[in-house]
Amino acid sequence: MHIPATPSTENPSTAPQPLKGLRVVEFTHMVMGPTCGMVLADMGAEVIKVEPIEGDRTRHLLGSGAGFFPMFNRNKKSIAINLHAPEGAEVARKLAASADVVAENFKPGTMNKYGLDYASLAQVNSRCIYVSHKGFLPGPYDHRTALDEVVQMMGGLAYMTGRPGDPLRAGTSVNDIMGGMFGAIGALGALIQRGITGKGQEVQSALFENNVFLVGQHMLQYAITGQAAAPMPERISAWAVYDVFTVKDGEQIFLAAVSDAQWITFCDALGFADLKVDPLYINNNARVALRPQLLPVLRERLAAWSAADLTALFEKVGLPFAPIRKPEELFDDEHLLATGGLADITLPDGARAGETAKTTLFPFTMDGHRLGVRLQPPTKGQHTTELLQGLGYADAEIERLRAITAVS
Repeated sequence: MHIPATPSTENPSTAPQPLKGLRVVEFTHMVMGPTCGMVLADMGAEVIKVEPIEGDRTRHLLGSGAGFFPMFNRNKKSIAINLHAPEGAEVARKLAASADVVAENFKPGTMNKYGLDYASLAQVNSRCIYVSHKGFLPGPYDHRTALDEVVQMMGGLAYMTGRPGDPLRAGTSVNDIMGGMFGAIGALGALIQRGITGKGQEVQSALFENNVFLVGQHMLQYAITGQAAAPMPERISAWAVYDVFTVKDGEQIFLAAVSDAQWITFCDALGFADLKVDPLYINNNARVALRPQLLPVLRERLAAWSAADLTALFEKVGLPFAPIRKPEELFDDEHLLATGGLADITLPDGARAGETAKTTLFPFTMDGHRLGVRLQPPTKGQHTTELLQGLGYADAEIERLRAITAVS
C-alpha cells in the first residue's frame, strides 16, 4: 500500500540542533540501540551506524519488523565494516576512538572480542561516553538472552495487559524503545558531567529494568493497599465512567468522566437527568462501587448514539473521549498533519526502495520546532568512503579494504 506524501510543514534545518558537533558511533541493531542513536541524531549529533558487510538485518525483516530500519535510523550515516576481519576491526576502533559517544546493544562480551568495549576505548579516549544496551543490568540474569516479550512476561507487564490467565504482549516494542530512550537520557547526563570533569563514563540501560520501572506503579499499589493489581481488563477502575462503549452500527468509542463535575456534565450532555439526581451515584466512589450495575445501563442508553455524534458532543462539552483507531489510520490524523507530527522519509530498502512514506517524529518541541529529518535512512554503507577519508585513509587504502571485504 502506497502512502502518498504531502509537503513537509517545517524545514528541519530551522529546528534547534543542541547536539550539533557531537559524534556518535553506534554498533547497534534491531530497536533498542538504534532508538538511542535516533534520539541523539534528531537533536543534531552526527550519528554513524556501523553495519555488518551484509547490512543490518532489520533492513529486510517481514511482518511486524518491516518498519524497524526506516523508523529508527533516520538522521544517521552508514558505514559497513567486517568486524571479523582484523583490518575491519581496526577501522572500527579508529572510528570509535573519534567519537564522543559510542552506543552498542550486543550480547555481553561481544564488543570485548574486537577491542570495542568501554575499558579498551577509554584507554584511547578518556572523554568517551559509552552507552551499553542489554537485556539485564549486571547480575544473576545478565547471561540470559532477552527480548521485549521475555521481559514483558517475566516483568509483570504481559500479566497486566492481558486477561486473567492470558498474558499478552503490549502492542508495540515498549521496552526496546524506552530502553533506548533511557540510554540516550543517560548519555545526555554523562555529557553534562563530562563538561564539568572532562571525563567520560559508561552508561548502561536494560530491557528488564525498564519493564520493571513501567510496572512500578502496580508494585506500589500492592505495597500501599495490600491488594494485588488485577490485569487491566479486570482492574478495579478509579473512575466509574472510564471504558470502551459499543455504539450504533457496532462502532466503538472510549468515554470517560473522571470527577464529580464531569459526571454532572456527562449526564446533562446526554440527557441522563435521572442518573444525575440518583442518590446511589452521589459521588465518584459510590459510582465505582456500583460500577457493575451502572455500566450496563450506560451501555444500553449509549448504543443508540453514533460514534460521530458522541465525538462532537464530548468535544463540545470538554469531556474525555477517544475514537478507537488502527495505526494506519493515523496517517490521515488532522492534528498530526497540522502540527508537523509526521515527516517524509525515503525508504532505503526492499520493494519500495526510493519511494516516500511518512514517519513519526519525537513527541516534543524545542524552541517551538519539531525535530525533523535532516538525513534520510541510509542505504547500506552509503557513507563508507566519506567516513574513511575523514579518518585519514587514502583512496588506494580504501579500495584495498573493499577488495578484502573489510569494508563495503
